[in-house]
Amino acid sequence: MSGINYSEKIPNNVNLSSDRALQRALEHWQPNYLKWWQEMGPESSQNFDVYLRTAVSVQPDGWAHFDHVKMPDYRWGIFLAPQDGNRKVHFGENIGKDVWQEAPGEYRANLRRIIVTQGDTEPASVEQQRHLGLTAPSQYDLRNLFQVNVEEGRHLWAMVYLLHRYFGRDGREEADALLQRNSGDEDSPRILGAFNEKTPDWLAFFMFTYFTDRDGKFQLCALAESAFDPLARTTKFMLTEEAHHMFVGESGVSRVLQRTAEVMNELKTDNPAAVRAAGVIDLPTIQRYLNFHYSVTIDLFGADQSSNAAIFYSSGLKGRYEEGKRTDDHMLKNDTYTVLEVANGQMRDIEVPMLNALNEVLRDDFIKDSMAGVGRWNKVLEKNGIAFRLQVPHKAFNRQIGTLAGIKVSPQGEVLTDEQWKAHEREWLPTAEDRAFVASLMGRVVEPGKFANWIAPPVIGVNRQPLNFDYVRFN
Repeated sequence: MSGINYSEKIPNNVNLSSDRALQRALEHWQPNYLKWWQEMGPESSQNFDVYLRTAVSVQPDGWAHFDHVKMPDYRWGIFLAPQDGNRKVHFGENIGKDVWQEAPGEYRANLRRIIVTQGDTEPASVEQQRHLGLTAPSQYDLRNLFQVNVEEGRHLWAMVYLLHRYFGRDGREEADALLQRNSGDEDSPRILGAFNEKTPDWLAFFMFTYFTDRDGKFQLCALAESAFDPLARTTKFMLTEEAHHMFVGESGVSRVLQRTAEVMNELKTDNPAAVRAAGVIDLPTIQRYLNFHYSVTIDLFGADQSSNAAIFYSSGLKGRYEEGKRTDDHMLKNDTYTVLEVANGQMRDIEVPMLNALNEVLRDDFIKDSMAGVGRWNKVLEKNGIAFRLQVPHKAFNRQIGTLAGIKVSPQGEVLTDEQWKAHEREWLPTAEDRAFVASLMGRVVEPGKFANWIAPPVIGVNRQPLNFDYVRFN
């Protein structure tokens, strides 16, 4: 079942045609999805021919086909990784039993909640990025944005299939609601805070795809361990697409840094005002954007102590990152983990039951992974002879979720008074003036092979095409 049937109205590798009721239900949902795409997807782009990759197999090697296609004609569908008939539950209280092919009654509500929350993030990011195409710094970048958008749309399809197939009327209602909530809407916002933030410019987009799509990677990896086999197989295939989204973010920020470093060396200055006057983004502003997107993203992992996280793990619904590589008993009833708390104005480590700290375990895995990429960004500065180094802020900085919510902490981890925070907030988080300056650089560049002044070209084109390739044909 590695190939994908593209002759169907809804491309799939789940033999959808053998379940007529399910097929009809999804075909009823499909026009609503396309209406949402027209209204909330990439603005003024419906007639562009975009050089997109489409999955043609779910095998890790050679699963994508590249060609020009109009985005509303993109073959969204339902693709699950191959089934392993010998797979067993490998963590929690059901360890050693066969994985489930249907949703067990006692876990049904929690499974549905997990799937809805994951599903809600996918269209949200498309909505957040809706206007970015109007200010793309190159055709190459415009194409990458659109690739991210269509794949987030497919990830929505992945979750909607699970809701329709395994959760009856409740699932169908939840699938409809995924198209009724909108990012930032006052009356019907998206479920998670980070997905109601604006993504107003391309520096924000690159930070979002680096940090927030990395949260997606860790959440999907944890769900790929699930004892609910259809969810595990769905998220395994989603991960092959998520890697590109993080690449767009990491390489995008690297190219911004490269261009800024070139201008700093040409001008022989590190003065932010002089750097801005030359039409590139100064390094302190990049650091403030990093601080914001990083802190908003680590909140997505949830409260540092969570009974729900314990229930999800013990039930076998959601594992840890790389669960199979860990050498403990995979039940964790006697294990502890260190979390932070602030008491009497001091931050301190406390030991808590690991089962209750699994959000924090996943957050710490994410932090380690994020720091590695920031290290690679700093190598760009180092190679250009620039002394400035980007830093990941302390994990208590600018937190709105959990024990640390609302505590005023500097990027270095010092607990502050409200007055101290207010005195330095403009140094640490993007100001309205920062955002206005970055917005002022955002002019659309659409001539093949040309790039906006504030960003360097990539090292290599998409699918090894030349940089002056027609990535987007404006019809």
